[in-house]
Amino acid sequence: MEESHGLELTQMRKLVEKLGFSTEKYGDPTLMRFLLARSMDTDKASKMFVQWLKWRSSLVPNGFIAESEVPDQLEPRKVFLQGLAKTGYPVLIVQACKHYPPKDHLQFKKFVVYLLDKTVASAVKGREVGNEKLIVILDFQNITYRNVDARGLITGFQFLQAYFPERLAKCYILNMPRFFVSVWRMVSRFIEKATLEKIVIVTNEDEKKTFIEEIGEEAAPVEYGGKANLRAIQNAEVSSLED
Repeated sequence: MEESHGLELTQMRKLVEKLGFSTEKYGDPTLMRFLLARSMDTDKASKMFVQWLKWRSSLVPNGFIAESEVPDQLEPRKVFLQGLAKTGYPVLIVQACKHYPPKDHLQFKKFVVYLLDKTVASAVKGREVGNEKLIVILDFQNITYRNVDARGLITGFQFLQAYFPERLAKCYILNMPRFFVSVWRMVSRFIEKATLEKIVIVTNEDEKKTFIEEIGEEAAPVEYGGKANLRAIQNAEVSSLED
């Protein structure tokens, strides 16, 4: 794909330099994600890339988020990083019943980065290519009104869209209770059409079967009909990504 878009990639590199930044550390697959997210518009993609660079240096100055920066979010063990799905993408599972709206919003934002960075890193074989994707499973089993965090959900999706473009392969939502439908309707207004198209709300047994088939029994946990054990993200060993 990158070869046929050589012109746009070269143009984008020049535009980023004009904006006072460098693309030197980044390969074509990384830049390509920004181009795809902006429908191959080099001007918009360059601005998006520069925004991302500024955001990373501000929120993630060390190049990664250490676990010591997000203790309150890790403590409930609500997020799990499984092996690779059939498609070769890592699977990130969030159990919403263990989540409560955070008091410390900055820590929550850092936690979202920690989750996405670590999940992307788990897809890397040797060295990051730049086009790695991930699968997210949001499990709403046993949630109550106290677990509802529309702001947190919006933050997660907005970070995926603005700062991890073209990283999301698919997002499955499981066990959505009836009372949450109106919350989801409100949240989805903040989600771009391209992202919404990657979200599957699993509502019946047939859809659940398809979901297990797509994830694969090796990555899907026993709780969902697969063969894998849940693995808390802090227990997952991955090689660290250089920024």
